Amino acid sequence: MAIITLTTDFGERDHFVGAIKGFILSEIDNATIVDISHLVSPFNIMEAAFILKNAYKTFPKGSIHIIGVDSELTPINKHMAVLIDGHYFIGADNGILSFLACEINPEKMVEINIHDRIESVFPVLDVFVKVAGHISRGGTLEVIGKSITKLKMLKDLSPIINNEETQITGSVIYIDNYGNVITNIPMQLFERYKRGRNFELWARNHKFTKIYTKYSEAVNFDKKKPNNKDGEKLAIFNSANLIELAIYRSNLDTVGGASTLLGLKYRDTVTVNFT
Repeated sequence: MAIITLTTDFGERDHFVGAIKGFILSEIDNATIVDISHLVSPFNIMEAAFILKNAYKTFPKGSIHIIGVDSELTPINKHMAVLIDGHYFIGADNGILSFLACEINPEKMVEINIHDRIESVFPVLDVFVKVAGHISRGGTLEVIGKSITKLKMLKDLSPIINNEETQITGSVIYIDNYGNVITNIPMQLFERYKRGRNFELWARNHKFTKIYTKYSEAVNFDKKKPNNKDGEKLAIFNSANLIELAIYRSNLDTVGGASTLLGLKYRDTVTVNFT
């Protein structure tokens, strides 16, 4: 039984997702289709990369992940099929795949070259599903593409360290459903350069001097009446081991979220200064 996941920016209103699922069921016997997300912001490759990287690891090895974000074939946006960490990924070489491969070296990478046999203005359906079908039947990547050695890098996903190693400059790469702001600064990088020093984390004019590992750590439950911290800002290392700026028990309809209350948006700068 083939497991096929879909990550797209197609939304839920139009026919696109339904058409893709119908074609998968026509091409692949007993396919199990899982929606990771269809609400990626249009053409937002950083958002798609973050969502997919944090979701794919929970699926069984051998799963096939179709990526329908910024997927039009152009001279600088080739179509790829890549085997990473025992999982197959099919999408455009626009930086998403390089983010998935930044910690684990790909086992195989090919540039898809079956386009001359398929006439399409909807490559996610006509090309990517065909490739997924080939893989699900035990076909090798070399049959549907030519081997390559590198992927297009997504430079915006890497924080910058200054020469004195006293500052990390990162950016906002994702804002979740609660309005929490996720940065591209990993815990491992932070600890490597912290070296026991104090620090100040700045996002616009907001300062943080402590980073929690759980949201509830901001509350002192030892007291008979724990401090009411609803609406208080905090920084944590989230489940993806990235620095996240949050509002405790945030609700965009009541107390607000970090994105609204701190005035932060996608690609805004976040700085860590070590002292």
